[in-house]
Amino acid sequence: MKKASWFIIGILSTLVGLYPSIYFLIDRRFGLLASKSAELLSDSVWNIAFYGHILLGGLALLIGWLQFSKKLRRKNIKIHRTIGKIYVVSVLISGVCGLFIALYATGGIISILGFFTLGIIWLSTTILGFKAVKNGNVELHEKFMIFSYAACFAAVTLRIWLPVLTGIMGEFIGAYRIVSWLCWIPNIIVAILIVRNKRTRTKKPVANTV
Repeated sequence: MKKASWFIIGILSTLVGLYPSIYFLIDRRFGLLASKSAELLSDSVWNIAFYGHILLGGLALLIGWLQFSKKLRRKNIKIHRTIGKIYVVSVLISGVCGLFIALYATGGIISILGFFTLGIIWLSTTILGFKAVKNGNVELHEKFMIFSYAACFAAVTLRIWLPVLTGIMGEFIGAYRIVSWLCWIPNIIVAILIVRNKRTRTKKPVANTV
């Protein structure tokens, strides 16, 4: 079951991670950008932040799921560390850019708060995870990075929930306001359950075989 889940996460992360390339292949006035004003779309600072967010966020999503492979960590820890460094740098740039563009989120203050909170969680858990491993605390590092990638995976869950809620509600703005929170809160809850499960297994007493 775990292998199947990991495989599905890998496929979804790869597909959505490569999604930003579409903006360079066709007219970008589609999807979320269709709801943006012409004035905002012509703003150079906003555009730098937007492309910084989607390109490096896509890269983080694309490579982040590989870090949870125990086989990769056992066979080649150097690759794990290299991918980890790329992931952290990508998150830092994408996260900061994300905080900026969150201030212009469609749907007003509800959407702004939802996406801004997500950005803070993504950045803080990634930084704490990096600090933990630099201090030699691998177990704490792993826990923080589970939360970090749960926040990163919001890019996937957003694209699952948004069309579903838009279809149910019959309008985009209301659905987008809900999704600004729904895309990441369940992910964080799942991360909490995973971390608790790991803690329980770690503390589980070993049976006496004598």
